[in-house]
Amino acid sequence: MEIVASHHPPVPSPPPATSRWQEALKRAVRDPGQLCEMLQLPAACRDSAQRAARDFPLFVPLEFIRRMRPGDPHDPLLRQVLPLSQELDSVPGYLADPVDDAAAVRQPGLLQKYPGRNLIVTTSTCAVHCRYCFRRHFNQNGPPRTLGDAQAACDQIARDPMIQEVVLSGGDPWTLPDARLAALISQLESGPHLQRLRIHTRLPIMIPQRVTDQLVACLKNTRLTCVVVIHANHAAELDQDVAQALARLVDAGIPVLNQSVLLQGVNDTPEALIALSLRLIALRVLPYYLHQLDQVAGAAHFYVPPERGCALIATMRAQLPGYAVPRYVREQPGRASKTVLA
Repeated sequence: MEIVASHHPPVPSPPPATSRWQEALKRAVRDPGQLCEMLQLPAACRDSAQRAARDFPLFVPLEFIRRMRPGDPHDPLLRQVLPLSQELDSVPGYLADPVDDAAAVRQPGLLQKYPGRNLIVTTSTCAVHCRYCFRRHFNQNGPPRTLGDAQAACDQIARDPMIQEVVLSGGDPWTLPDARLAALISQLESGPHLQRLRIHTRLPIMIPQRVTDQLVACLKNTRLTCVVVIHANHAAELDQDVAQALARLVDAGIPVLNQSVLLQGVNDTPEALIALSLRLIALRVLPYYLHQLDQVAGAAHFYVPPERGCALIATMRAQLPGYAVPRYVREQPGRASKTVLA
C-alpha cells in the first residue's frame, strides 16, 4: 500500500487545558479522510473507513488522536475508533441489542437489570464513537435529553424504596453541562432511600479538561456516595493530561474505577493488559472489570475467545497483586448479575 506523504499537516493541537471542554467536542474529527490524512495512513484505510462510517459515523477528539502513532494502521488506540469495512459484514450471533437493553426498560431512559439498582440513560451523545460499543445501534430519540425528560425517571426511582443505587450512563453523562448534572443529582437526592450514585464516563480519557472544579464540587457536595467508572483499554490512553484529570477526582475523595473491553488487536496480550493495570494503579485507579466483548452487529472483528481471556487473566494473576487484576466478566441477558469468567 502507498503511504500518504509525510508533508501532510500534523494533527492540530487540541484546545489548551484551560479552555472549555465543549470547544474540544466541537473540534472532534468526524471525517474519516481527515483522520487518515492526519495520521498518514494508507489510502486503503481511508476508503474502508469512509464506507463503514456511513453506517456508524466517526467521532474522535483531537486529544485522543494525538496519542496515536502516525503511519500505523494497527495502533491500538486508532483501532478502537477507525471504521473498518469488516463492520459491514453480517455475522451470525451478532445483534443490534446483544445485552437486551430493550427488555430492561422500565420507562424511556430508565433501565433495571439488577436488584437494587437503576440505570438512567442520560443522553445519546458520547465524546467518542467506539467501534465495539454495544449501543452503536442506539435509538437516538429514546433517552432523556432535558432535565424535564429525566423527571419521570427520577420520580419512578423515588417511588421504589428498593433502589439504593443509580447508574448514570448514555451516551456519556459527562457530555451534559455541569449545571444539568447538578440539577439531575439534586432530583435524585430527593429519594431518601437512594444511597449511591455511579457515573460511567469516558470523558476523562477522551477530553481530560472535562474534569472541571465545578464538576468535582458537584460530586463532593451531594449526600450520595459517588463512584466514577472510567473506560480505558490500553495504557497509551493514560497520558499526563489524563493523569492530572484523574488526580483531581481521586484527591477529592471520589473513588475511581476502570473498566475495559477485551479487544482483538488492542489489548489481547499479557503485556498490554499488565501495562494497563500497572498504569492505572500508579494513577490510584482500581482495575474493575475486563469485559468479554458484547456481540453487537459490526464488532465481530474485535472478538477474543473466552478461553483466551481466561488465560490472559491467569497470566496477570501470576505477575500482579490481586488488587491490580480486574474481574473478567460477561453480560448475559436475563441474569441477576454479570457472569464472572475468571
